[in-house]
Amino acid sequence: MRVAVIGAGVVGLSATAALLQRSADVWCYEAGEPMGERSTGHTRIFRLAHVYPDMVELAARSRSLFAAWSQRAGTALVDEVGTVVSGAGAGEWAQAMAAAGAAHEVVEAGSPLLRLPAPTFAGPALIDPAGGVIRVDRIRAFLLAVAGDRLRHAHVDAVQETSAGVRVRAGTDVDTFDTVLICAGAGTSALAAGVGIDISPALEHHLRVSFPVRPGAPEPLQCWITGAADGVLGTYQHLAAHGSWAVGGDVDPALVGWGGGREAAERASAEIITAYVAEHLPFVEPRPIATVYCTHDPDLGDGLQFRRRGRVLTTYGENLMKFAPLLGEILAEACLDGSTPADAGPGAARVTAG
Repeated sequence: MRVAVIGAGVVGLSATAALLQRSADVWCYEAGEPMGERSTGHTRIFRLAHVYPDMVELAARSRSLFAAWSQRAGTALVDEVGTVVSGAGAGEWAQAMAAAGAAHEVVEAGSPLLRLPAPTFAGPALIDPAGGVIRVDRIRAFLLAVAGDRLRHAHVDAVQETSAGVRVRAGTDVDTFDTVLICAGAGTSALAAGVGIDISPALEHHLRVSFPVRPGAPEPLQCWITGAADGVLGTYQHLAAHGSWAVGGDVDPALVGWGGGREAAERASAEIITAYVAEHLPFVEPRPIATVYCTHDPDLGDGLQFRRRGRVLTTYGENLMKFAPLLGEILAEACLDGSTPADAGPGAARVTAG
């Protein structure tokens, strides 16, 4: 079967790798650098912890597949340092972990089980021992080696279903496939609309900033997700390059909205995050040394969503890096058998409630 995968972010490359394992004739289209948009950067957070039990279960399955990838790559792709979720919502996360049968502990600030860049915070805190740092740089190298010459460096302008198959137009090049998978990040909405699939086009600018870790910080630092409280920024935090700490925040949408432009959003985000570090992270020096910019859909949050129209399948969501190997398997099977995977997380909850 001939399959086109549009988008060589981590999801597209994972699907391409899984399709190649199944002997599909697959081609992956990418206009820019592979894993250069929403999949950019050196590291991400892995966590079993989610608010929805089905997401916890899927993350556990993905962790097992990461182990298999690590064996094939010959290097660890996840550093198991643990992940901590703190704030008033930690109890809800703990309930989902318990429902899924995932190991966890709930503690207060000051617990000897915590290794964070701040000794005090608004608690309680959920410890997810299976969490850790995803080594994005190693995953990129691994997936590009697997994909090999199956990458087409071209911008896809349109996807059209015809009686002969699904036509993919990239500039003057036109090719026809048995099925097409669209996982093009911010470009998914426009391409999907061309075949009658409606996906929210909401976008925000998002910035993650890295700072030096001060001597004397606990080791190894755990990844950390903090809930917003009493005007304090909600954040996600983790080790980036050696000796640096990456922080991203839930910045006021009015400051990072798409219409305000990237430059203004980056400037506002950097100022807010640096101020947060200076006030709340004593083991981190409030001196920005690196930034990662990406687009973000504020309406999605955690969750996996899939849509199909005929022979065209789309997937979209946020925070998908931790599900990469599992998504690759799920999407490859769906491409080959024509099925539509079930949504997970908030999308699945809405369907159940309805």
